[in-house]
Amino acid sequence: MRITLAAVGKAKAGVARELYDHYGARLRWPLALKEVEERRPLKPEILKENEGELLLAALPRDARVIALDEGGKDFSSRDFATLLGRWRDEGVQDLAFMIGGADGLSKAARQAADVTLCLGRMTWPHMLVRGLLAEQLFRAESILSGHPYHRD
Repeated sequence: MRITLAAVGKAKAGVARELYDHYGARLRWPLALKEVEERRPLKPEILKENEGELLLAALPRDARVIALDEGGKDFSSRDFATLLGRWRDEGVQDLAFMIGGADGLSKAARQAADVTLCLGRMTWPHMLVRGLLAEQLFRAESILSGHPYHRD
């Protein structure tokens, strides 16, 4: 299963990028980061819509899509692994995650998702979310393979 992470903004060198790179490198599933950015100074609602269009354009065709949004479902790590394992077993070739900008995801981006995921009720910096997601992908892969990384 190939995984694409479509995210608003360009990651700079630093601890958040290092966290993403660390867990991304540990994954056996291929992971691609597609960063999108609207550079024009626009009103927040227009900016969010434009960012949504850029995110949707970055997704692989026919991918199962998971949107990260504060209004999404709060999965346990084991439940997240079960979902990914089910899709893997169904023969899903491409899985894509969308991380919006500072104002979140557009309505069109949220509607395009097969699942909406919340990483907890707290607000996280968008650049840090990439690393948190990469760690959870590695954890899910570990759970599915029976590796002892995850402890109940």
